[in-house]
Amino acid sequence: MKVLEVLDAELVLVDLEVNLGKNKQNAPTLCARYKGKIIPLNTADGRPILMKEENAIEPIS
Repeated sequence: MKVLEVLDAELVLVDLEVNLGKNKQNAPTLCARYKGKIIPLNTADGRPILMKEENAIEPIS
């Protein structure tokens, strides 16, 4: 492995709400704040996911 670029991102812990069928659940989730957007680093059931801008969520002001 090698580092290609160091990104200007910040790790944040957010209270993330997800829809699971008819139910809504929330839990503390490790995310990255990148270019003003929040990118979750794991799924609702705890599996890791790639930090991609396509997975970004617009934060609520």
